[in-house]
Amino acid sequence: MHPEIIVPLLMGCALLWWIGRSMGWTTRLMVIAITLVVIVGIVLIERATQ
Repeated sequence: MHPEIIVPLLMGCALLWWIGRSMGWTTRLMVIAITLVVIVGIVLIERATQ
């Protein structure tokens, strides 16, 4: 994976962690699930275009 993909993902995870501190557990789990789906989608698109 390229740094231009990894760095924004890490920053997004840090931002979600910061925002997620005030969320309940069910909301936090939904946000994590959606984020993981988006990350997997980006990785699959990146691999398909190589």
